[in-house]
This record gives sequence, structure tokens and C-alpha cells, in this order.
Amino acid sequence: MARRPRAPAASGEEFSFVSPLVKYLLFFFNMLFWVISMVMVAVGVYARLMKHAEAALACLAVDPAILLVVVGVLMFLLTFCGCIGSLRENICLLQTFSLCLTAVFLLQLAAGILGFVFSDKARGKVSEIINNAIVHYRDDLDLQNLIDFGQKKFSCCGGISYKDWSQNMYFNCSEDNPSRERCSVPYSCCLPTPDQAVINTMCGQGMQAFDYLEASKVVYTNGCIDKLVNWIHSNLFLLGGVALGLAIPQLVGILLSQILVNQIKDQIKLQLYNQQHRADPWY
Repeated sequence: MARRPRAPAASGEEFSFVSPLVKYLLFFFNMLFWVISMVMVAVGVYARLMKHAEAALACLAVDPAILLVVVGVLMFLLTFCGCIGSLRENICLLQTFSLCLTAVFLLQLAAGILGFVFSDKARGKVSEIINNAIVHYRDDLDLQNLIDFGQKKFSCCGGISYKDWSQNMYFNCSEDNPSRERCSVPYSCCLPTPDQAVINTMCGQGMQAFDYLEASKVVYTNGCIDKLVNWIHSNLFLLGGVALGLAIPQLVGILLSQILVNQIKDQIKLQLYNQQHRADPWY
């Protein structure tokens, strides 16, 4: 009796549920953020080694350089799981990547909701950070440049008003203050002068001694907290776009990893099925 022709064995073995498109798309997706994480760590380490961060610690309670390193390391480990998991088709690493990314997304979502619900407390925290930054204005050049940029950008001065600069030891209005900047405000508080070739860094001299009406002729008298809140309210679509831009890569990573995990599981089932029927001569 002639044997029944065997079905092409190669077709079952060559066929794969794992899509190369999904596999390598996830790999290069993670590779991109893997490189970004290494850059973050390098920048954080460089910033920590090259400068002292006492002023930043006093203002933010967390050294930005250390925060950058920690976030970079966590991002490195997470994307490492995604890279190796997709390349080696490892379900354990892919599940770890997916679960961690889901946790990060949910934490960000919870932080946004809590910030919206407890907006008054968030405003108070921002006010505290700004006041601490004012106190340490002269202690750190980067912090000083950041405050000057913010005051010029938002056309404001101080936290609530220009008189908040009295909290700084150099700008304090007390009689026993020997500083030449006593009762003054930084030059970034000054109203812009058209066609000014040289910046007058002493334009805020003695401005805290004047009332609002007189001081408003030379410097900004409104504080930066209200200006910042107004800017946020007027740019909600922009902030929403930024939040969406951060959320989409995370959701894409979660979706691709879960698709690949399911494909790998189907491929394993197919291989087990082939092994079980390989001994059958009529298969």
C-alpha cells in the first residue's frame, strides 16, 4: 500500500505567528529610549560632578542631577527589558516591561488627577518653591539665570509681588543690611527699554522702597505665581498636547509588547503541536 503523501513539514515549521514587524518595531522603539536614558544618566552625572547643588537642594528638596540619574537608570533598565525581550522573544522580560510601563503610566495619570483636584495645595507648593528660590537667588548661578529667565518671560517680579525680594539677604530692606543691593530687585524685574544697547543691571536699585504705582513705572510689580497660573490656564491645549505626547509612546510600548507576547505564546503552542504529531507517520 502506498503511503499517504506527507503534508509539507517545512510549512508548519517555517510558519511563525511572531510578526517581524512587531518584533523589530518594539526593539527599535526601546533602543531609541535606551539611548536617551544613557544620555540622561551622563548629563546627570556630569552636572553632579561639575557643580555644587546646595541651592537646588534647598529649593527643590531633590537634587535635579540625582533625579536625572535615577530616572535615567530606571528608564535604562526598563528599555533593556524591552530590547532584549523583543529580540530574544522572552515572555518574562516582555511582561516585566509591559507591567512596569503600565505602572508608570498609571502613576503619571494619578499625579495629573491629584494635581487637578488639589490645585490649591499644588499652588501652595509652587509658591513655596518660588520663595525658596528667591532666598537662594545669589547662591547658584544656574538658579539665578532660571529665575531671571522666568521673570522676563512672564513679565513678573517675585512670588506674589516685587516686595518678595526682601526675603533675600542681599535685597532685604532692613537698615543693618550692608549690601549695595539693599531694598532692590534683580534687573530681570525691570521694564524693557526700547533700543537699549547695554543692559542696565542696576535698574532695580531701591525699587522696594517705592509703592506699587511709582515702582510700576520702572519694574514689574505683579508676582510670578499668578502669571504662571494664568499662563497654564491659557495654554491648557498645549499642556494637554505635551501630556498626550508623553502618554502615546508609553501606550504604544504597552500595546506592542502585549501583541508580541500573545504571538510568542501562539508560536509556542504551534511548536508543541508539531512536536506531538512529528512521530505520527501519517502526519
